[in-house]
Amino acid sequence: MKIKYYYLIQIQYLGFRYHGWLKQAGFKTVESMVDKTLGFILGPVEYKILGTSRTDSKVSANQSAFELFTNASLDTDPFFRQLNLNLPNDIRALKITEVDKTFNIINTPRTKEYLYLFSFGEKPHPFSAPLVSFFQDHLDIELMKQGAKIFLGPHDFRRYCTKPKSGTQFQRDILVSQIEENRAFSASFFPEQSYAYRIESRGFMRNQVRLIMGQLLSLGRGDICLEDIEESLTGKDSDPLRHIAPSSGLVLNKIEFD
Repeated sequence: MKIKYYYLIQIQYLGFRYHGWLKQAGFKTVESMVDKTLGFILGPVEYKILGTSRTDSKVSANQSAFELFTNASLDTDPFFRQLNLNLPNDIRALKITEVDKTFNIINTPRTKEYLYLFSFGEKPHPFSAPLVSFFQDHLDIELMKQGAKIFLGPHDFRRYCTKPKSGTQFQRDILVSQIEENRAFSASFFPEQSYAYRIESRGFMRNQVRLIMGQLLSLGRGDICLEDIEESLTGKDSDPLRHIAPSSGLVLNKIEFD
């Protein structure tokens, strides 16, 4: 395939019924649904796509993106309308921008912001399950807020990665890490009070955010202390952490390209 044209397409999706973004044989994924839709719309036009973030099973995205490579120019306005008409209802295209061959969705500097939505106490309406994780234990939110601040700045996150590949860079700089009342998303069936863990960085490793959230939950339950979190970031211990938060509370909230 000879690539002549390049497009950046921003999308959002509810991930609860998908096995993540990346196409996998035998599983329904967001990429497979996007690819199937593009094949129907584009017909004889040759194309390929490349996503910016490989979200896990049941993880949602308020703003994600993929790059579309084609061998023919697209009339972007009607193409964009057709894309939204034919995508399933839990996937929506937000914007299409033509870029050039110098743009690379993987290597272009960017920041990613994730939210982890959660509640505790009285069991909420089941309809909230796709977006808000519920925990039966009492959680000390003020202590968790203190714990979230420990992750700010550059740290060694080797214990916060599932099955790292050879050469993985464990030193990561966290730009935002805070727990706040959830004001990002609301619905009549959401719990009366819910919280959001907000974290931002230029890059995350596999399951890093969910492992960080697992530590904060352990802290809120009283299973560990603040010093345990500090020790986990020194790089002295390479054993991976085992407590990982459920995936359905995680939302890729936004991606900003430099």
